[in-house]
Order: sequence, then C-alpha cells, then structure tokens
Amino acid sequence: MTQASPSSRTVAEWLAALEAALAAPEQADWSALFAEECYWRDLVAFTWSIETIEGPEAIAAMVRQQAPLVGAQAFTPDDPGLPMTDEMQGWFTFETATARARGHVQLREGKAYILLTAMTELIGHEEIGGARRPQGIEHVAAKGRKTWLDEREEEARTLGFSEQPYCLIVGGGQNGLMLAARLRRLQVPTLVIDAHPMPGDAWRKRYKSLYLHDPIFLDHFPYLPFPDHWPLYTSKDKMADWLEIYAKAMEIAFWGSTRCQRATYDEASGEWTVIVERENEEIVLRPRQLVLATGLSGARFIPDIPGAERFEGQQYHAADHEGGATLAGKRAIVIGSNNSAHDICVDLWENDAQVIMIQRSPTIVVRASTMQEGAKSLAYADPRMETEFADLMGATMPFRPRLAAEKAFTGYLRQIDAPFYERLEKAGFLVGHGEDETGFFMAYYRRAAGYYIDVGASDLIADGEIAVQVGEIGEILEDGVRMADGTVLPADLIVYATGYHSMSRWMSELISPEVERKVGRCWGLGSGTQGDPGPWEGELRNMWKPTAQEGLWLQGGNLMQARFHSLHLALQIKARHAGLPTPVWHAERTRVRAPEPAF
Repeated sequence: MTQASPSSRTVAEWLAALEAALAAPEQADWSALFAEECYWRDLVAFTWSIETIEGPEAIAAMVRQQAPLVGAQAFTPDDPGLPMTDEMQGWFTFETATARARGHVQLREGKAYILLTAMTELIGHEEIGGARRPQGIEHVAAKGRKTWLDEREEEARTLGFSEQPYCLIVGGGQNGLMLAARLRRLQVPTLVIDAHPMPGDAWRKRYKSLYLHDPIFLDHFPYLPFPDHWPLYTSKDKMADWLEIYAKAMEIAFWGSTRCQRATYDEASGEWTVIVERENEEIVLRPRQLVLATGLSGARFIPDIPGAERFEGQQYHAADHEGGATLAGKRAIVIGSNNSAHDICVDLWENDAQVIMIQRSPTIVVRASTMQEGAKSLAYADPRMETEFADLMGATMPFRPRLAAEKAFTGYLRQIDAPFYERLEKAGFLVGHGEDETGFFMAYYRRAAGYYIDVGASDLIADGEIAVQVGEIGEILEDGVRMADGTVLPADLIVYATGYHSMSRWMSELISPEVERKVGRCWGLGSGTQGDPGPWEGELRNMWKPTAQEGLWLQGGNLMQARFHSLHLALQIKARHAGLPTPVWHAERTRVRAPEPAF
C-alpha cells in the first residue's frame, strides 16, 4: 500500500505524521509537516504558556525542547460533524503526560498552515462537577455532623487566618470572580479581595446610563450562563447584581472593603507576603500564587495640564462620573473621544447640560447596530452551540494572519456605513480606522483604547447637539479651557475621559519598580503601532500565563476573554498546587523570531 503524498494528506494522516514526529523530534523533518508560512497557537498544552510560534524553524525549536517533557500522544480526529471540519481542516483530541487537550489544524497542500492546541483538563485533577459532584450530605446519623452552612462559616473563620490561601486574587470584578470560580472547582484554596464592599460595586458606582457594548451571548460566565430571557445588552446595575449572585452561587471566598497595601516575594520559600487592610485592621497573607485581576488598567490617568489647579468649577476623572442629574444648564467639557467620553457626553446631554468634546486625535468609530448584525453570524449566537466550543473556534485564528481579515472588515464597514462617517467628518470629528486600517478590534488588542462603539453619541455629534473641538489644550483657566490655537471654551465642569495608567504601574506601586521592569509591558502584541511598541510577540503580553516574576499572574480583558482564558490560568495554577511538572517554554529565550510584521 503506497503512502499518501504530503500534498494529498488528510487530517487523520497528518495527525499520525505529527505524533510520529513528536516521538522523535530531533530526527523529524518539521518542514514536511508545516507550510513555509505557518502558525502554531498553543494554549498551555505544549508550552505551559500562551504562545503563537511562527514558521517551521521556530516550531521545530519549540518542539525539540518541549516534546520530551510534555509526552503528547493519542492524537485522534474528532467528530467530523463539527463546524470547521472538511477535507482541509478538522478537530482532534490528544493527551499529554499530565493533561487532556483539544486541537484544530488547517492544512494547505497537506501541510499545517494553522495549528491550535489547547489544554482542557488535568488528568487526575479534574474539576468537581457532573459525575464528580460532591454528595452534599452523608445519609447516616452522626453527632457533630457539619452542614453546608457550618462548612462555609468555618472557611470564613479560617481562610486568611489559621489557613492561608494557596492563591490570592486582587480584584473582585468579573475577571477575579471567574478565575476564583474555576479554582474552587479545581479545589485550590483561593481568596479574592477587593476595595469595594460587595461584588459588583465597581459597576454600581458608574454612571446610570452605562451599558455593556457586547451582546449577551459573548459574555456568559463559566458554569452559570445568563438566562435566555436576559436582554441583548446589559445594564451596568444588572451586571453588578449578577456578579454578586455569581460570587454567592460559586461559593467564592470574598473579602470586601479590603485594600492591598504591598506585596513581596520570597524566592527561597516560594511564598508571597501580602499586607492588606481590612476594616481598619492590617492582615498578613502568605499565598504562593498572586493574581492581579484589577482589569486592564491601573490608576486613573489625568494629564498634567497647566492651570488645572485654578479651575473654579468641578473637575474629575470619567471613572468618578456618577451621572448628570444635577448638571442641567452647566457648560461641560469632556476631554477625550473614546467609549467613556462619548457615553458621558450623552449622559450630560440627556440631563440638559451644554456639552463640548475635546478630541485630540482620530478615533475609530463602529456602529453598534452594524456590529449587532454581524454578530448574528457568530457561533456564539447559535443557541445550539456550546460557549466553550465557540471559544475554541475563535482561538483558531492567530493574530498575524488575522490582520488581513481585519483590514477587509474595516473596508467593509467604511463602505456600508459611508454616509454615517461622512456626517461625522462634516461635523468636524476626526474619524480614524487604525494606523494600518485594521480598525477597532486590533486597536483593542494593541492598546485597549482609541475607539468608540456608537450607541447614539455619533448622531448627536453629527447633528451638532454635542460640539466637538479638535486640538491640543494650551491651559485651563479659572472658568474654562484655552486651546493651543487660542480658542477659549467656557466651562463649569471638566471631565477627564483620558484613560488609565497601565497594569504595570499598579504592579510597581504594589510590589516594586524592579518587578515592574522584570515583568515588562502588559497587554499589546508588539505591533510597533502607537501605544504598542515592538518587538512582535504574537500574543497579548504577560496575560494569563507565567510572567518573569515567579508566582505572579495577570488576569484581565473583556468578559469573553475572562471566561476563556481563566480556564488556562486556573489549569496552570492547579498544576502547581498539585505539584505537577510545568515545563514552561520561555519564548523570549528559545524562540527563533519571525520577521517583524509589516504594519
């Protein structure tokens, strides 16, 4: 029987060839398995990190190091009826020495163009649930039996005091709670602390008109999806209540009104010393794993503008805007032109304030209505589709090949919404589409800024209801703002919708500048565009994977990312808790770098 030529290889034949090559990685011809342009995106399964390796040479370098340590085997084609399955692509399952995993391969002439591998669970350390659910109660009479409430109260008395958490999560928003829920299912002692009294309070304290911009089917939480009557777009107060419900349902150990003061790591003991203040009491916690889950941003950023101290009206950061109900008739200036700036301008306009937006640079604008139509075709929108599988489908496209698709999508939006953009530009608004025309999504991945999802403000700008002043600010006066060109804008209120410092700064303040420098930038791809300096990384820097500081992890992103990648972070932490080998592939040391992308 003749062997199939590489150009006509099926997915099953390719998987068999991959398994044989993994068994002898030094002797294998990896260029026979991977196309000249190729990408291997790994979510913990091979690298014990989140990495995209580009090109046959780089892939060979990674596999020769990792294959003997990981022990991948039993590559088996998955259900042929699954989406993204045909002659040229398909899903598969496999195992390593410590984990079960899933993957997808896209072939070009019998060689891999894109390969995804993703760990799904640890062998022998599976999540509690389903057939592994706890009994709840023993059906025998016994003196001193503990009820569920007894056990919960005992945990509250001991965790953080006589019993130390293995993992401490700083930040009790959606990111921290999703990760904590997964760790509890994996039986990792975990404590979540937050400066706010209750889960959801960070949402409750925002302005009343705030809604999520993503449709609900993108935002489900692990283990507890939203009910199917839930509105397509969620109010911030509804989301706040959901976080509180979720924390209770998932039995998360949560300390509210608790501020993290400082943290130091002992290399010898592999333990953190974290000083927190809770109800005016200083408490010392000693976790082995520390997760910063305070979102993508750190402290509020307010630019140093000459004269700010002499302004006689109100001025505050956008995060402190609680609503415009008391601001009717006020002359309001909002500095900034991203999501928060637009939302606050609308809130002020609805409350009869006179609003001027100061725009300092072009802003990417996409219409929510257009995005809503496009979202109907997503796998997530199909009620028959499991959210976990839709997450995997979305992960099959690495960032570099995604650029062409994003440019095409931006061009499509510019075409179908051309009248909309023309109206905005006629009103003096600077419409951007990204430095390289890759639009909204890449702006999010690169710097999580520079865009607005239009839910009404753009029409108000186009109609002149919200005025736009373009340019740099020269100084702030006692009763207004003087632009660099000399234009004076009277004001009773200034709102700084100017963003936040990076997570790195929060790391510096909490731990040390040395650790900040050691870890490096957080978020961004290394695209070499504004706010995202190179070199090219191919994955979001330092997110959900080992950092250069042992025992320090970062959990952030939107609800979809928080749900999907909390799984990968939880598996990494559980593996360490269980004492399993976790041979991390240090990309920056061993990767053969592909050429810098031509952005």
